[in-house]
Amino acid sequence: MQAKPHALPGLIEFIPRLFGDPRGVFYETYSARQMQALGLPSEINWVQDNQSKSQPGVVRGLHFQRPPHAQAKLVRVAQGRVRDVVVDLRRTSPTYGRHSQVELSAAVGNILFIPAGFAHGFMALEDDTLFLYKCSDYYAPASEGGLRWNDPALGIDWGITDALVSPKDATLPTLAEFESPF
Repeated sequence: MQAKPHALPGLIEFIPRLFGDPRGVFYETYSARQMQALGLPSEINWVQDNQSKSQPGVVRGLHFQRPPHAQAKLVRVAQGRVRDVVVDLRRTSPTYGRHSQVELSAAVGNILFIPAGFAHGFMALEDDTLFLYKCSDYYAPASEGGLRWNDPALGIDWGITDALVSPKDATLPTLAEFESPF
């Protein structure tokens, strides 16, 4: 497994070694030992796994959970491809309000570590895209939050202007309307 750091501090992309033969492909999707050796914080205890299925043009996010239930996430795609986006919401960070994009795909098997203090979202790029993620804390409805996916102040190029989003995501606040709890 290899690690690729990104411009936002703490964000790490892991690229696993794929083993292919005529039967298909095998690879490890999670190895605490390997990932910690490559920079994954050792104190994280993964407590919940989630999965979604989306069609092209579906945007989910930008979501986060506030303290005391803030979540780090380890995200990947089991089928299809996504444009994955994270926004730094840590008030004291020099990259506060900036975003990073990564294309995650089942063919590559890449995995993205997102520390607590980031908003996260993705857009499906292929039919029946299966998106999986580990969370470091349980979902707590009273702690959920988010930013509007198409806030011009964020400058995110989703590659689409008319995404399919949930009614809740369509009314999330902009960065200017948001006070970070991180």
